[in-house]
Parts: sequence; structure tokens; C-alpha cells
Amino acid sequence: MVFDRVSVPIAVCDVYGAVVLANPAMAAECGTTPGRLRGRDVLELFRPQEATQVERIAEALRLRHRSRYQVSVRWRTPDGAERYGELTADPVSDTVEETPTLLVMLRVLGEPEAPDVPPVRISPTEARVLALLAGGATTARAARETGLTVDGVNYHLRRLSARWGAANRTELVARAYALGVLAPGVWPPTPAASDEPE
Repeated sequence: MVFDRVSVPIAVCDVYGAVVLANPAMAAECGTTPGRLRGRDVLELFRPQEATQVERIAEALRLRHRSRYQVSVRWRTPDGAERYGELTADPVSDTVEETPTLLVMLRVLGEPEAPDVPPVRISPTEARVLALLAGGATTARAARETGLTVDGVNYHLRRLSARWGAANRTELVARAYALGVLAPGVWPPTPAASDEPE
């Protein structure tokens, strides 16, 4: 079974809730790798909000009822944030007589409000250089387009890399998108609106 590219957290569990197989998205919610989830109890990884929900599901599975079961859960992410969502379990087997496995999907509903993060401030020149790099421009082309020297472009890139802890230009461009410096979904890449003077 292959579902590595699926971004929805998914696991296959035995009828008792032990993980048999998990995709990377499910493992990421637990701060581990898919192989390390094998054998773990899904309801220990994701704490049910109400014990009665789990008891009703366990009884239904013992009676071989074939329904979709949902459990409201909370869990901590690897960075310590408390999240909440819903686990959906679908019993799956080739025949009704067989003991089913459970296809478990996690729907993330949210997490408590994060503290206000100050907006990222960069100069319009830095934003323009990043947009050019995101579009595939060389350092020489970025210099021509911005009216800087090659050394000037490299200066801005080194400064941004140090500020954001980026190891290379690819990571620098990725962080620019993640921080909202570059407008997502636009080609060619363009800086997001900036209120900082040059």
C-alpha cells in the first residue's frame, strides 16, 4: 500500500488500534517516522476528548458493525503546541466475517491561538532580489535587474541568510514564501506588499 504523497495524516490499525502502517503526514503529527509508529496505540498518540466515544466504538467493533467511527482528539505536536481534531476510523476487510483493519484518518481542526508574531520586515530591494531568485535568476541577472553589483546582491543574500538561518538559496527562497515576503501562487514571483521604505 502506497500513500506517501498524501498530505492527509493516515494510518492503518488493527482492530485494537495498534498502528500497522502510517504515512509521513501521520508520523509528522507525532514527531517521528512512519516506521516508529508501528505497534503504537493510536489512542495513546491522540487523546480522546470523551472516553464514552471510544467505549461505544469498541463495542460496535466487537459486534462487527461496519460504520464510520469518529473520535474527537487532542495531541501535542513535536514543538509542544496543543492541537485538536477528529480521528475517523473505517473498518476494512475483504469479507464481513473477517476481523477488519481500521483505516484511520486525522482531520486537524486547529490549535490554540499562537501569540502575535511581529511581521517580517525586509527592504524592497531585498524582496526584489528574493523574487528574482525564486524565478530562477542568476546572481548576475539579479544584479542587472536591481541596479546593484554582484557583490551587492550577495551582501543582501548573506544578510538575509544569517537573519533567517537559511543554509542555502533554496532554503532562503522557501523561507521567504513561508514568512509571507513573497506572494504565494503568483508567477513570476513577486514580493508581497511591503510598507518599509527602501
